[in-house]
Amino acid sequence: MASSNTAQPQWDLLIRDAVVFDGSGELPLTQDLAVKDGRIAAVGAGLDRQGEAAEVVDAQGQWLMPGLLDIHTHLDLEVEIDPRLPEVVRHGTTTVVMSNCSLGLAYGAQLRNGENPIVDCFARVENVPKSVLQKVVDRVDWDDSAGYLAHLEQLPLGPNVVPMIPHSMLRAEVMGLKESVSREPTEEELARMEALVEQGMQQGYAGFSTDALPFHYLANDPHRRTKIPTQFASFGELKRLTGVVRRYGRVWQATPPKDSRWQTLRNFALTSGRLFGRPLKVTAVAALDVVSNRSIGRMAVVLTRLLNSALLRGMFRLQALAAPFKVYADGILTPLAEETPALRELNEPDLEDREARRALLRDEGFRARFRACWYGDKRGLSLARLKRALGLMDDTLRRDLADMVMTDRPQPQWRDHSLAEIYTRYRAWVGGGTVAAEDAQAFEPLGRDIADDCDFFLALLEAYDTDLRWYVLAANDRPEVLRKLLFEEQILPGFNDSGAHLTNMAFYDGNLRGLRLAQEQGFAAVARHVRRLTLAPAEFFGLDVGRLSVGAPADLLLLDPQALRRYDSEAHTQLAYREAFAHEQMVNRSDGVVSGVWIAGQRAWTGKDFAPALGQQAMGRLLRVGQPLAQTTPESLRTAA
Repeated sequence: MASSNTAQPQWDLLIRDAVVFDGSGELPLTQDLAVKDGRIAAVGAGLDRQGEAAEVVDAQGQWLMPGLLDIHTHLDLEVEIDPRLPEVVRHGTTTVVMSNCSLGLAYGAQLRNGENPIVDCFARVENVPKSVLQKVVDRVDWDDSAGYLAHLEQLPLGPNVVPMIPHSMLRAEVMGLKESVSREPTEEELARMEALVEQGMQQGYAGFSTDALPFHYLANDPHRRTKIPTQFASFGELKRLTGVVRRYGRVWQATPPKDSRWQTLRNFALTSGRLFGRPLKVTAVAALDVVSNRSIGRMAVVLTRLLNSALLRGMFRLQALAAPFKVYADGILTPLAEETPALRELNEPDLEDREARRALLRDEGFRARFRACWYGDKRGLSLARLKRALGLMDDTLRRDLADMVMTDRPQPQWRDHSLAEIYTRYRAWVGGGTVAAEDAQAFEPLGRDIADDCDFFLALLEAYDTDLRWYVLAANDRPEVLRKLLFEEQILPGFNDSGAHLTNMAFYDGNLRGLRLAQEQGFAAVARHVRRLTLAPAEFFGLDVGRLSVGAPADLLLLDPQALRRYDSEAHTQLAYREAFAHEQMVNRSDGVVSGVWIAGQRAWTGKDFAPALGQQAMGRLLRVGQPLAQTTPESLRTAA
């Protein structure tokens, strides 16, 4: 309940009788918290007897904590179209780290020599439609890293934003996109890259991001079969550029070259203070219990402990996802398909180009390649088949109809049925058996001469293309292993991928899911996990947020613990149309769990809806690292807006 007083207030906001988790990891206390001019003015018991407030919130029985951090996002795109960033704010996130995986907007649109790096790099890697990306490109009016920061400071931001220097865009800036994926940089170009990274660190960027996952490809001709620029960097280049990051004490965000354990260890050993004189802060994607290869989750913990041991003295933090890793596909358009050559061919045409995909599906040469891929590790004697049997596969997508679960597209009656079940019904239909009329109607376009499960899947793709919507549970299907990874002290929660893969996944509520899992273990576990979602990542990235103490920015989350206990994220995940994108997006709806969100002392989420001021004036700020945070006042907020 909130009330307003007419007398001249001592404080702008007073939250009374909340269970306060201050971000330190200590057990909570029932306290009041007062806010003045965007900062926490007082914390303690009985503040309502000491002064008046313009707004008073009765929070009895509710949890009050610092606003949460989302440390792995691709919200660089959405912040240009809808700077409210509503899909993170509604779940209590008040600070987001952007420009991950080597992709970002630090150097503007970079439209030179017919190149369009933003569209080319983001479209397939992050599964964002080109129409959405082009909207972003059309709004860009800066051309260097200083201009980008100045631009962000002028936006009416919802949450605080934390950009990094993105390696793919850095290479394109120095070498040009075409040259950056076709040759090695010269010594002069390497020196220029070093200088630009150094410039970014001096300007306050939080770090530097790269990517080594071997299935990230460009999306425009003539490069549809070419990996993004960061993939072409030598170890020597990475060492030189991260050397700059090391000197400034900033963060290197990275992904592993997953097909080479040696390269993974070599790359991540750059964190070592013993080998390189000073530890390099590294945060990497991701600590997942992968269904197709159970060794990955175990290796994640072992690798982390080794790199951070007294032997190597690293500062290495893998990122964990606090949810089952459920990934959706529209036809074959899913990030998981990019791992496998034949499936990747169907990802090369633009999203709207159904005819190009159908032409491939009708091509006998392609069908032979697809069949060889589909059955390559399922038949005969081979190392690949042995690895499949042992649960040590190289690919995340197992190409098994039993794993592929349908939504209500193209047929509502198929929802929650596996494609293996539907194939069984198809075989019955072909044999003259009785099937539901809706099934018979759906099977008619497929014909009756399908020989096996591979042909069945190909026929579905040809008949329905992206209207065939299904998902796989690719990782984190075992709750006990998920918890082990999530609560491992040397792993950071936060692999949410917010702002990417618009129709493939939604983990905007990932931080709330983690809190719900901690809640099952009691107050002490919640207090520790609040710290891991607030002060711990803030300290790792060097940010002046994440704590409830006098003088700290008043970025606050108030939530209902009973509603959190009842919350079922899977039941509240949906595909919604976003006006800002003019496109569908997968979102989460935790309404009722979060009672209120304040950013710099201003209410952003009411518990039921967004506050009218969100997006109309600046609430969040650009957070620069290594520079004092400007004092936030109502006047400064109006000026920023």
